[in-house]
Amino acid sequence: MKMSTIAVRRGALLVLSSLVPSLAAAQNCALCYTQAAASGSRMIQALRSGILILAIPPMVICLGISWMAYKKRNQFNEDLPSDTSDPSVNT
Repeated sequence: MKMSTIAVRRGALLVLSSLVPSLAAAQNCALCYTQAAASGSRMIQALRSGILILAIPPMVICLGISWMAYKKRNQFNEDLPSDTSDPSVNT
């Protein structure tokens, strides 16, 4: 398959998945929803804070891995000799 057809298919899949919000809503936990709805404003605020606290470490880890991959992306290319036109030259 050509790269353009793959990109078109991925784009179409992305658009279709954003048009189906019912699948995303199906991920809610019924117990969490009923407990949050029955609790007071302090509990709701604590739940929101807990969600942020649980979301921040994976995001930081992902950003760290992405940053390291970005910094190391050309590490192996820098070791190649600058003149590769002559195959008899070995450095």
